[in-house]
Amino acid sequence: MTTTQKITKVPFVDLGAQYQTIKEEVDAAIAGVLKSTAFITGPDLKKFEEEFAEYCGTKYAVGVDSGTSALELILRAYGIGAGDEVIIPANTFIATALAVSFTGATPVLVDANPTTYNMDVEKIEAAITPKTKALLPVHLYGQPADMDAILEIGRKHSLLVFEDACQAHGARYKGKRCGSLGEAAAFSFYPAKNLGCYGDGGAITTNDPQIADKLHKLREYGQTEKYIHAEIGYNHRLDTLQAAVLRVKLKYLDAWNQARREHAALYSQLLADSGIGIPAVPDYAEPIWHLYVVQVQERDQLRQKLTEKGVYTGIHYPIPIHLQEAYRNLGHRKGDFPVTEQAADHILSLPMYPELTDEMIAYVVEEIKVLHT
Repeated sequence: MTTTQKITKVPFVDLGAQYQTIKEEVDAAIAGVLKSTAFITGPDLKKFEEEFAEYCGTKYAVGVDSGTSALELILRAYGIGAGDEVIIPANTFIATALAVSFTGATPVLVDANPTTYNMDVEKIEAAITPKTKALLPVHLYGQPADMDAILEIGRKHSLLVFEDACQAHGARYKGKRCGSLGEAAAFSFYPAKNLGCYGDGGAITTNDPQIADKLHKLREYGQTEKYIHAEIGYNHRLDTLQAAVLRVKLKYLDAWNQARREHAALYSQLLADSGIGIPAVPDYAEPIWHLYVVQVQERDQLRQKLTEKGVYTGIHYPIPIHLQEAYRNLGHRKGDFPVTEQAADHILSLPMYPELTDEMIAYVVEEIKVLHT
């Protein structure tokens, strides 16, 4: 495939391009909220929760103000706190660990699988102690974790299993949506996510009515009704304006995810003979390609050269959790999680969003092949 001469810049993400495709609907949805002035827990929030739960294949969805809040409130709703341990991947965004820390519990890290970058299920049991209360796998980059194996370990050791689905809106594991596989799941609607709002936002999905009820209380000051507070709660509500935007965008999510799959397939085809390490997809997974992540020697040099050619990329994530100053207290050092560390040194996220064109992808790949020498 050849490119046209017109391609000189490929952004990493282009939120403006997506907005233009749904501008009239989004503007009308926002105008409706402005007219109603129901900015907090307005009708659009309840409707979005119902629609998102149906989409995920769960009975309930509870809108909150961020994916981090979603993770924290799940743990709190299940009584996890000081003295407890929660097993998470070493290779994930730090918010997964922070949510555990917010409750007073301790995040316990497990290294990544070198093929999928998700938590290595073969290493989970070695991390379990008498203090372990839950397993919290992440569907990293929109690639489902190996949930059957994780759920089996959870049953064997009487542990709760939650999902960090903050990058996995619409992904499927053996035909079932991520977000419907564990006791509860957290989603982020950060603007660049496959389903993103126009600010911060998140949601929790679950099939447990008591947990859903508790989450509704926890997100709004512990209220059972206005000014009646049954427990210590928080201000973690999803704004009605964001819910209205998400209702519009949810209708397009499957089509956008399909476009991402087609982009990923083209990337993989064009990069097959490049010497670049391309993503692998297990038989059980139907990823939604929140990120298309490759492995590259001399990654930083290539990234700088690509930037000079107008190709913008990302690194997810350059410093692993166990090497962050914030988590020095965990007592880890370089070499403790070698797969995660190897990924941090070599992974590069290429431009990925539904509105990419074949010509843009071809330009990215051509520049990589020229520069990766």
